Amino acid sequence: MKCSLILATLGRDRELVDLLDSLAYQTYKDFELIVIDQNIDGKIDAIVETFKDRMTLKHIKVNFNGNARARDYGIQFAVGDIIAFPDDDCVYETDVLERVVGEFEQQQQLGILVAGSYDFSKTNFSIGVNSHKPVYFSRLNMMGVEFTHFFCVARMRREEFYLDHDFGINSKYCGAEGPELLYRLLRAKHKAFYTPEIKIYHANKDAYTIGSERMLKYSSGNGALIRKFFNERDVFILYYMIKKMLVAPILKMIGAILIFNSKKTEYYYKNLVGIWHGFLVYRK
Repeated sequence: MKCSLILATLGRDRELVDLLDSLAYQTYKDFELIVIDQNIDGKIDAIVETFKDRMTLKHIKVNFNGNARARDYGIQFAVGDIIAFPDDDCVYETDVLERVVGEFEQQQQLGILVAGSYDFSKTNFSIGVNSHKPVYFSRLNMMGVEFTHFFCVARMRREEFYLDHDFGINSKYCGAEGPELLYRLLRAKHKAFYTPEIKIYHANKDAYTIGSERMLKYSSGNGALIRKFFNERDVFILYYMIKKMLVAPILKMIGAILIFNSKKTEYYYKNLVGIWHGFLVYRK
């Protein structure tokens, strides 16, 4: 099985070198990297050039911004049976693709495979939803984060595999492009499996110490995502309305108040405000 890795990148160079280096050392070699380059200054041209003799690499420059739009644009160039969207600041363990292909070959009905996200320690989880145990999951307990998702598009209808351009960095609603795609595919009954044995590394940038404004921005995207499926009369999204828009942020905010942590209180308050803002302002 061939893997197509679609990398949308903008503004990063040093982190990009780390990712490309980890891909060059993959034990499984039947893959292609499709770089959708949104830089207008040739920032990564020399970097990409140095890796062209170490892997199959397509460098495609575009004159637009938007993470979801760039990833969606890259799909048309993919020839692999499996598609993934690595972040330009993550790093793959050397056996990631070998394990991914092995899992899909072993489970012939599997449509979605999710790896664990680790904070460069091999033991501590990073961003996204992770578990120490392997688990099959549905849209009511979605796992991982967009750069840990692998999709066997050979087992899907091509017309259902796309990203909504309204979501993601530099889009109308910041963030949530990965959950939007995952939720739709799970709703379409594709079988999904998570395993922490496949390791992808990423700095833990969701910690509240990063700043409440970041939470406000990304929470707005999550609220818009909930509203999108609410508008489609998806009854299962009511679970996320209760959990994400009411119970979780309020309980976390109360917990922060009780331990007199003002910074954490502000962070979860911005989470609550952001998710309701996104829900109320969402328009297709």
